[in-house]
Amino acid sequence: MARYTGSVCRICRREGEKLYLKGDRCYTEKCAVGKRAYPPGQHGQGRKKVSEYGIQLREKQKLRRMYGLLERQFHNYFEEAERGRGVTGEILLQLLEIRLDNVVYRLGLSASRNEARQMVRHGFFTVNGKKVNIPSYQVKAGDIVAFAENKTDSPRVKTLIENVAGKVVPDWLELDLNTMTAKVLNLPTREQIDVPVKEHLIVEMYSR
Repeated sequence: MARYTGSVCRICRREGEKLYLKGDRCYTEKCAVGKRAYPPGQHGQGRKKVSEYGIQLREKQKLRRMYGLLERQFHNYFEEAERGRGVTGEILLQLLEIRLDNVVYRLGLSASRNEARQMVRHGFFTVNGKKVNIPSYQVKAGDIVAFAENKTDSPRVKTLIENVAGKVVPDWLELDLNTMTAKVLNLPTREQIDVPVKEHLIVEMYSR
């Protein structure tokens, strides 16, 4: 499957804010958004009048890039959200949050969603005792997420475990630092999803 392989810092600069795509680097003075807070390219510093559609598009692109999805994948999630019962925008965010790679990232078991996606693909995690290597796997309330036994000796895993104590875990997840296992307490509500996105603009864009 095609995947963006260019500089992820350009993505953050294009959206005009930090999307935390490079993990710990985004919290340092090396962050490109802090150094050059304008879009990339030779016309990046020029003034442009943005249309209503342009504003909606930027909001959609920001959310899509934040979770590392291709256009078709993102559109499929939107169609699934439309079929659900409730507010479409909120259901969309919930579907993105309960992806296994995002859960791993939210638990602090990876530095970024991109690293979480790679770790899931390489079989680093189990759900309810069974190894899952599909990043888009959707967890359910009551599921138990843990490191696979044969991966706990990995130097990277040891480093992540050492650093996880200082991470803030969303209140819809519960992490046991003694056993390094996590439980999905409930599906996240909009109030529990801290993404700086105006999801109603995305719904309006797709409703055109």
